[in-house]
Amino acid sequence: MKRSLTLLFLLSLAIFSACRRTNSEYVTVALSEPFTGFDTLTTEKSDAAAERVRSLMFNSLVRKNASFDYEGELAKEIKTSEDGKAITFILRDNVKFHDGKPFTSADVKYTFDELFRTKGYKSFAFYDTVNKAPAAHIISIDTPDAGTVVFNLARPELKNQLLSNLVAIPIISQGSSAQIKAAPVGTGPFKFVSFDQSQNTVDLAAFPDYWEGAPKVAKLRVKTVTDASALQAELQTGGVDLAPVPSNLPPDSLKQLAALPNLKVEQFDGSNIQYIGLNTTSPPLDKVKVRQAIGYAIDRKKIIDELLSGQAKIAYSVLPEASWAYTAGVKYDYDPARAKQLLAEAGYKNEPITFKFSSGNAAYSSYAQAIQNMLVEAGLNVQIETLDPNTIRENLAKGQFQMNTGAWIGGNQDPLFLKDLFTTGKIPGEGVSCCNRSRYSNPEVDNLLNAAVNETDRPKAKDLYQRAWTLISSDLPLVPLWYPANMVVANKRIGNISINPSGDWSFIKDITVSN
Repeated sequence: MKRSLTLLFLLSLAIFSACRRTNSEYVTVALSEPFTGFDTLTTEKSDAAAERVRSLMFNSLVRKNASFDYEGELAKEIKTSEDGKAITFILRDNVKFHDGKPFTSADVKYTFDELFRTKGYKSFAFYDTVNKAPAAHIISIDTPDAGTVVFNLARPELKNQLLSNLVAIPIISQGSSAQIKAAPVGTGPFKFVSFDQSQNTVDLAAFPDYWEGAPKVAKLRVKTVTDASALQAELQTGGVDLAPVPSNLPPDSLKQLAALPNLKVEQFDGSNIQYIGLNTTSPPLDKVKVRQAIGYAIDRKKIIDELLSGQAKIAYSVLPEASWAYTAGVKYDYDPARAKQLLAEAGYKNEPITFKFSSGNAAYSSYAQAIQNMLVEAGLNVQIETLDPNTIRENLAKGQFQMNTGAWIGGNQDPLFLKDLFTTGKIPGEGVSCCNRSRYSNPEVDNLLNAAVNETDRPKAKDLYQRAWTLISSDLPLVPLWYPANMVVANKRIGNISINPSGDWSFIKDITVSN
């Protein structure tokens, strides 16, 4: 009854105000979380919302393609020297900054000089830790002419890491570092107009000289709407035209919005990964067969169909299916009989297992309880414990957990991430990496992933990564659950929506508007 009344209210609201902003000069795009500013180069903290806004105004040297491999963005060609230590970027012709200044190699060098001078958080990706001291990947950056940039590397095997790291670096105009925070100037499809910090709203205008062609939307407004009810109301009244991947709207709300006459909800494959993490050093999860039993006991299809309204796709790997290095490895399709058999073979004696996750997330809570019930039905003694987000992060870093659930966003698109997740010693608190929370260790996997990261021959690297994942998926320190779909809610006047699996906002430059 409550759901019906909510739908009826939203329907009446939409009918009352569907035409309110049909002729607005702006297309308004909603952000689900506030952004701190426009400086994603020299800032000390990461900000996912700011990165989305950044992608509208700036370009990078390199971007990811449909198979999550790297291709030139502001670079039209990438060459590697015979010894593998010099990576040369031939820049695109006739690229301009929003102020009309031509883009040259001097701007690239200036960007990286500023990144390293200010010690922005992104700069640390360009260093290794050797004997507790930072060792730079980049020895020098040369600009032999206005259209050429050469990155000289410490070791040839660093090329893959370099390309990966370059994706996140916005190229800024020489001498413009001081103005990024207040009046950013990039080469992207939209140029900065104004920023209302109190409302966390930014106005942008189409850049007519954009090198890939001017956007079809003349004026864009990015508006922060963090509250789910407020976002739904804004969509109904036309206060918001487009909500890409609205993390604050649960599946039921999206279904309700899709039924309204002035809105549409479109679904696209996503690449982020929802997972169950298992502490391989904590009994009884130190037994492989107990971990495998957990994999077989979870009916992911049922959860996706019934709790997620079909807005996800079963995952068999940490990597997205479109990745050039993807393989499914060992598949754990729902098989409760197999799970019970494995528990018996493991000698499982009903030892308790604590399943921790962050409080305050309704979606996590609903599917976590469903997973708990499935594991209990298979014969596992699993108890849920919810903690505030900061506490859960501390627990995970210190290994004070047995099971947890969470999502990896963005990082899992590159097979380099497998090394962070699964090689021995990559443990938080050791100053090495963020990510091997499972405390997983397999020397054969270490050898395969270290070889894959350092392999410059792509087919050989692919084989190494796939062999590594086959072993990892057999040991199962982490259970891939599903790839959440990229959902987009839009006013029906917005056309040509096609969001890529990464879920970034690059598609906005191609949308159309009809009155």
